[in-house]
Amino acid sequence: MSPSDRPSSPAVWARLRAICEALPGTTHKISHGELAWSVGEGRKARQFATTWDHHHDDRNGVLFAAPPGAQEQLVAGTPDHYFRPPYYGVRGWVGMYLDVADVDWDVVELHLGDAHQHTRG
Repeated sequence: MSPSDRPSSPAVWARLRAICEALPGTTHKISHGELAWSVGEGRKARQFATTWDHHHDDRNGVLFAAPPGAQEQLVAGTPDHYFRPPYYGVRGWVGMYLDVADVDWDVVELHLGDAHQHTRG
């Protein structure tokens, strides 16, 4: 199933794409049926964010790389906005819902910038 086959919000994905692609050295591709962003070149490119477009449930969100301890803190502090994603969660990644009424895009941008920097090293 491609991302275009699922019901989603084009405006949300456009805004997310603009944030990620404004970060230096970022590339994007489809990975496991989702939009994914990486930093670095060639074999050294490392993914730092990916969409969560009705992938395992009926929610829209973004998954992003996070430093140790951030996942637990965010999910415990605001479980209506953050989640521990399957597969990625064991590596410390965080899921952030983007289908809530009060998405704070400044916070999304902050998380993605941190994920980019954390992955870039």
